[in-house]
Amino acid sequence: MVQGVLAPLQFAVFLMSLALVMHYLGTGSGLGIATASVVVKTLVLYTIMVTGAIWEREVFGRYLFALAFFWEDVVSMLVLALHTTYLIALFSGAVDAERQMWLALAAYASYVINATQFVLKLRAARQQEHMWSGADALGHTS
Repeated sequence: MVQGVLAPLQFAVFLMSLALVMHYLGTGSGLGIATASVVVKTLVLYTIMVTGAIWEREVFGRYLFALAFFWEDVVSMLVLALHTTYLIALFSGAVDAERQMWLALAAYASYVINATQFVLKLRAARQQEHMWSGADALGHTS
């Protein structure tokens, strides 16, 4: 249930932030709001990762890297690393604002790949569930 709320929320925050980052990179204005949006996106990401790990523990007995979600979790670690690197760059001032925004875009690209993995996994599970329920309706058992 929590993941069902957080995933669409994260996607909405992502879309808004992406627009703000692109606006900044295209015009040079709106740095403050673009930066705030990336920080909010990162906080939502951390929240969904923690709650997802708890769910994975409840369902599969492991917080991360359960066989059923191994590759999704591997890419999730990349997503977390890139978002965290953005925060480090922001708060340390190690790179200028434009490079920070490009780093945010790299983090967002990895997020899109990871979100696609989860959507495809969910879709496949629903199709399999539909196939099994159809077989049950016909009186087939396994």
